Amino acid sequence: MKKIARITGKILLLLFIVLVFLIGGIFIYNKIMLASEEELIEKPIGQYVEVDGHKMNIYTEGEGSHTLLFLSGSGTAAPVLDFKSLYSLLSSDYKIVVIEKFGYGFSDVVDSERSFETILRQDREALTKAGIEGPYILCPHSMSGIEAIMWAQDYPDEVEAIVGLDMALPRAYDNWDWDSTMKKERLAAFARELGIVRFFYSDSQLPEELTDEEKKIYRALAASKAVNTCIINEGLAIPDAVTEIDSNPKPDIPMLMFVSDGNETGVENWIDIQRDYISDLTNAEVIELDCGHYVHNYKQDIIAEKLVEFIESL
Repeated sequence: MKKIARITGKILLLLFIVLVFLIGGIFIYNKIMLASEEELIEKPIGQYVEVDGHKMNIYTEGEGSHTLLFLSGSGTAAPVLDFKSLYSLLSSDYKIVVIEKFGYGFSDVVDSERSFETILRQDREALTKAGIEGPYILCPHSMSGIEAIMWAQDYPDEVEAIVGLDMALPRAYDNWDWDSTMKKERLAAFARELGIVRFFYSDSQLPEELTDEEKKIYRALAASKAVNTCIINEGLAIPDAVTEIDSNPKPDIPMLMFVSDGNETGVENWIDIQRDYISDLTNAEVIELDCGHYVHNYKQDIIAEKLVEFIESL
């Protein structure tokens, strides 16, 4: 028995040593890659504007009588590139705008409170400084649905309509396990520091429509910024934002909601929540898509087609 125990102990020690060397190797490799990728992400795809003393990136493309403003979901590493699959199908007819909030894409990471009131104020200020005027058709993905609703409540003259890209709604967070979410995000942040996150952004995991160079940029941004302080603090601010939204009337504006199968959202009744939300609105529709959460990278063709029909009916 003692011999077996000694052998088992040696095996476990060997495995531990191998693991340490493996993680150490990944860490060193990531540091080398980060240094080599600095030039890739030195200049933004878009333009910088200064907000609260920091740089925020805004991307624009196309012209038209309607302005589509894309707002990314929580933790999307490179919003300008993430939405490209969809907006590239629309920019010949409409003005496209993508905001990269602090902590996202090429924008600075800031260590400050991230209430949704602050996020909305900063986004509006960035648009003003970039010379981009409303009204906007807000196109929020996931968590940015909360900001979009707040925007429509607080500044109704600036919001022409909302096109939800599997956007989150207040009731989606009623039974959310915040403790578990924060633990996962902090673990993901640690994984980024170790360099492990880089391997979750292989070419096969990125939007197919991106060029090889764009995929390299996406991966570089993810490896350097994924799940940073801004993103974690945003998550902590969601309950207060939901309370604020619930205290005000629901904005009765045109809405077109593209909805995933819900399997990747962590919310069991995801589709029902979408349908319940629009049930008392004057001009609103839910279109169910049999795909994952990033609907704009799975079903961009049908989304573009239906979105054009919706806009032309406004």
